[in-house]
Amino acid sequence: MSGWRAVSGGVRFHVRLTPKGGRDAIDGWSYSANGEPCLKVRVRTVPEDGKANAALVDVLADELDISKSSVRIAAGQTSRLKTVEVSGDIRHLCERLEQLGSAK
Repeated sequence: MSGWRAVSGGVRFHVRLTPKGGRDAIDGWSYSANGEPCLKVRVRTVPEDGKANAALVDVLADELDISKSSVRIAAGQTSRLKTVEVSGDIRHLCERLEQLGSAK
């Protein structure tokens, strides 16, 4: 499944974030209510003052083996469904995203 697409200098994809999820983890690829592929991510932080978004950036940077400054939440700062842009080597990013699991 390829739930991401290449953009200038990186990739863009949707994330369904679950704050207060008990642990920081990526649960693989799934589909949103509107049928779009999205990466399911849970963080243990609460969704206040941008803490959950910051934790999301940390988890993605760690899992994709890139710097935090390479991860940007492009849309959905206050919703569970977010659009994320990650800058870097597209081939490396696509390989790492592919390893994060299949649609459920």
